[in-house]
Amino acid sequence: MERRRVLWMGSALLAGWAIPALSAPPAAGMSLPAAVNKAGRQRMLSQRAAKAWLMVLTQVETDRARKILDASVSLFDRQLGELSSLQPNPEIAAALAQLKSEWEACRAVLAKPPVTEAAPALFKANESVLASAHRLTLAYEKALGGSMGRIIGLAGRQRMLSQRMAKFYFFQRAGVQVVDSKTALDKAVGEFEQAQAELGKAPESTGPVRDELALVDQQWFFFKGALDQSDRSPQAASHVATTSERILEQLDLCVGLYEGMASRSS
Repeated sequence: MERRRVLWMGSALLAGWAIPALSAPPAAGMSLPAAVNKAGRQRMLSQRAAKAWLMVLTQVETDRARKILDASVSLFDRQLGELSSLQPNPEIAAALAQLKSEWEACRAVLAKPPVTEAAPALFKANESVLASAHRLTLAYEKALGGSMGRIIGLAGRQRMLSQRMAKFYFFQRAGVQVVDSKTALDKAVGEFEQAQAELGKAPESTGPVRDELALVDQQWFFFKGALDQSDRSPQAASHVATTSERILEQLDLCVGLYEGMASRSS
């Protein structure tokens, strides 16, 4: 079964790809574990939206990229409203207000037609949104307490890094902030591998979680290879777009498992 999965992933790079359906059901009396997950997903969505905008700019899978951009912005907006329903302390309320402000500025850039002249503004605004979303995630982790808040946040950060690496790949491909993007991409690769190893050793990673993490490791092999900047062909860029979405889908499943464990134990 595992071998067939690996072979399928390799062939899928050449056979086209679909946009993964990320699980983000509407909040109904949202719990703190769910809030950690959703706030962490906001980190990812900020990077994914920028990646998609840059894909349109660099003319890579443009139809799918526009769909990814629209879906990411829509889900970010929806989750902001859902998170507003759970503000148990002033720290979370302040972090949420800051995120809303930063997102408004970034969203305005994302709404503009993707042109090279607008890319530096996106670079700056997008980083500000990520920082604010990270502060909010940490605030929810603190409110949840215990090891599960941290592990949901750590696994959720892996989702973000998958899109962050792709984002900086496309910034380099667009010829925008090339040096800074290369440095940030290299850093993100190291952080992803370190966190993946930590998750694999974590006592919270039970058998089912370890199985899913093993699949992430398999997809990481393909994704890391696709990020190689030495190949400037359109096919290489398409592979980055494809594999970044596939590994994101798998990581989202992992975060969901951690959230479920935390909800059952609370």
